[in-house]
Amino acid sequence: MAVVSTSVTGTGSQLSGHFSGLRKSFLNLDNSNSTHSFFQNVDSHLRLSSSRKGCRGVVTMAGSGKFFVGGNWKCNGTKDSISKLVSDLNSATLESDVDVVVTPPFVYLDQVKNTLIERIEIAAQNCWTGKGGAFTGEISVEQLKDLGCKWVILGHSERRHILGENNEFIGKKAAYALSQNLGVIACIGELLEEREAGKTFDICFQQMKAFADAVPSWDDIVIAYEPVWAIGTGKVATPEQAQEVHVAVRDWLSKNVTAEVASKTRIIYGGSVNAGNCAELAKKEDIDGFLVGGASLKGPEFATIINSVTSKKVAA
Repeated sequence: MAVVSTSVTGTGSQLSGHFSGLRKSFLNLDNSNSTHSFFQNVDSHLRLSSSRKGCRGVVTMAGSGKFFVGGNWKCNGTKDSISKLVSDLNSATLESDVDVVVTPPFVYLDQVKNTLIERIEIAAQNCWTGKGGAFTGEISVEQLKDLGCKWVILGHSERRHILGENNEFIGKKAAYALSQNLGVIACIGELLEEREAGKTFDICFQQMKAFADAVPSWDDIVIAYEPVWAIGTGKVATPEQAQEVHVAVRDWLSKNVTAEVASKTRIIYGGSVNAGNCAELAKKEDIDGFLVGGASLKGPEFATIINSVTSKKVAA
């Protein structure tokens, strides 16, 4: 049974402050209809959570899927440093009830695949929208699968905001990857100015809709909520800030896709996750794992993050 610890414990003013930076109209408790609607949503979430079954020993997981941790190595590493990282991961003791993937730079995918323990799956950091061909600098889904990749990260903020990829383009990538049985880690998240303007939900929902409009199925999708202001900055969303967005995204899935998809889709958090903060984040019932950047380049620290699944467990 899920143990639900909601933030709905105070007065209207306390609630409004707790949700600071999100869509400002979400909690207008001065309006009785809004109040009624809000608590209906909370009640729906509570009932949905209590009826779900998580992985072994998990009691604070709203989704029904297995805890998922991905390591995004980005544009880092050399043959030697990656050999050391792989060695550290191969010798680490990892909890069994966690799905773990790592995403080396493309040029090291084969090296990692051939040396890393099978317990950890290989993923890619990007892919093209269709089959290969005259697309200089791109990599196709077919090539990734040929190298043994099981997943691909799409929609990461660095590709959205540095390389200019828009929602529609990202949706096309996701649709093609899924059509070829390559799982998708679908990234969403807001800029700092968007959070400060109260647009967090609006931005995340727009990004979610782009995926929903394009993908044939949600069976092999993991959603990664990564507030852009927390990626690589050393800043991290508080467990409460992350949880409230994860709740909203799950509710969006329930209303716009199906309740079943909302229950089984894993929603993971990314944004300066490290060994020091992962346990508190993992305790939140709608945080189903992590997408880790810099800390995933350190084998022992990444192992600690993977093993933070124990924060969701209690003795039988």
